Amino acid sequence: MGAGAPALAPAANGHPDLSRYYTQKIKWGACKGSTEAMADATGHAKDVRCGHVTVPLDYAKPSTGTVDVAMIRMRSSASGKPRGSLLLNFGGPGGPGVSALAGSQKEFGFLSKGYDVVSFDPRGVGLSDPVSCGDADGDTEPVAGEGEEPAAVLAELRKVAKECEAKSGPVLPYMGTVNVSRDLDVMRQALGDKKLNYLGFSYGTRLGAVYAAQFPKKVGRMVLDGVDTLTEPVAEQSRVTAEGRQTALDNFLTWCTGNAGCVFGTDARGARQGMVQLIQDLDTMPLRSMSGEEFTGQDVVGVLGQALYSRQAWPALSQALGALLADGDPRALIRMSGGLAGGVGGGTGAVRGTGAVGEETPMDNMSAALMAVNCADDPDRPDAARIEKEVGKLQREFEEASPVFGKSMLMPVLLCFGRPPGTSFIREDVRDVKTPKLLLVGTRGDPATPYRWTEETARRLGPQAVVLDNKGDGHTGYLGSKCVQDKVDGFLLYGETPKSGSSCAAEADSAQ
Repeated sequence: MGAGAPALAPAANGHPDLSRYYTQKIKWGACKGSTEAMADATGHAKDVRCGHVTVPLDYAKPSTGTVDVAMIRMRSSASGKPRGSLLLNFGGPGGPGVSALAGSQKEFGFLSKGYDVVSFDPRGVGLSDPVSCGDADGDTEPVAGEGEEPAAVLAELRKVAKECEAKSGPVLPYMGTVNVSRDLDVMRQALGDKKLNYLGFSYGTRLGAVYAAQFPKKVGRMVLDGVDTLTEPVAEQSRVTAEGRQTALDNFLTWCTGNAGCVFGTDARGARQGMVQLIQDLDTMPLRSMSGEEFTGQDVVGVLGQALYSRQAWPALSQALGALLADGDPRALIRMSGGLAGGVGGGTGAVRGTGAVGEETPMDNMSAALMAVNCADDPDRPDAARIEKEVGKLQREFEEASPVFGKSMLMPVLLCFGRPPGTSFIREDVRDVKTPKLLLVGTRGDPATPYRWTEETARRLGPQAVVLDNKGDGHTGYLGSKCVQDKVDGFLLYGETPKSGSSCAAEADSAQ
């Protein structure tokens, strides 16, 4: 995927002819499968319809092929004509937006008073030609074991890269935020909107920032919540996220051991050691279901990575861990993850409650898409000699950052090896945007996107970026803070822009 400027208009100034994509209309119809079931469960099935837009795999060479991007729309409840569409991206990268909106219509009901609320599965995700690595990424150790040479690890990583290519089909080389941003503009046009109104969470903030740089004249009201970095390489992003998740886990264990009935007892330090031991024991001797499926320590890590994003989930997490430790029963933990298969982590995360997997989606799709996008977005690609030399050092750094999350967060860093270098567009060109005001929400206790990334991204985007400082905990602010929600709603619905530097106080602890 090349860097550089995208084709902004069909057949203009020598650009490839994109008119067939920019003139298409969306045919909305009933949602199917698990998406339909979720919509029915929320009681809004009649107001929710699904459709798709067709986009080129390669915007520079549209004849290469196409991909259908799945979409979902919750119709506005406005008595008059809505002000247009509001597109949501729930994060990841790799988070499915269709099932996420189907299952969270209540949370965005107030915004539907002014907008048709729309979400989508980005290319390679969910119902949009999902990528997959089969079981390869889950079986590969990211570091050399005792007596194993780093060269053997590189051989395994090359094998995984080939397996991903074989299982993913033609979309894999065209993953990445620059292309998804172009898809977003096709969706905007197909929805009939002159400007893109947008709410992006976590990784969705990277997508929004890229869109603002590519299509500044098409930006309407845009909110970026849980702001991602635009400059740090994949390795640093993953290390910082591992560190943040470890801090969130330590905070959870301190809370747990301070409450009666905590399965880890009353000593927070002992609880931290006990958690590490639990994961090691389950990796060595996994639990096995009647059907033969295994539940490993890394599966626990995957559930923790999602559950710790929301302080409101702590009581349920404590009970689920109690069932696992006391009875060897992982079912409550599995339910907390939405049934999503384990696999590796390493993105900035998706908003809680967005882990649903459709019948047509490979179980490893989210982790495979996450790796594909992060690799495509990062131009750094160390050669084999450097990887061999540094793999031990990286292992130590990630284990120091987090004895629990370090291993899983290192995996996607190493799995970029064997893939082509990514674009330099995001790092070099997403800056000093000429758009209307953008609202950036940063949460001080965010375990996935540290507050300093909000400040850094705001400086890069320029004076158009207005920062809202959320003093609370959890990943992103909109779904966890009434104050943040009110200010975001006011901005998106009524154009009320908070003063830069405005803050929302931490709300009362609801994890009782």
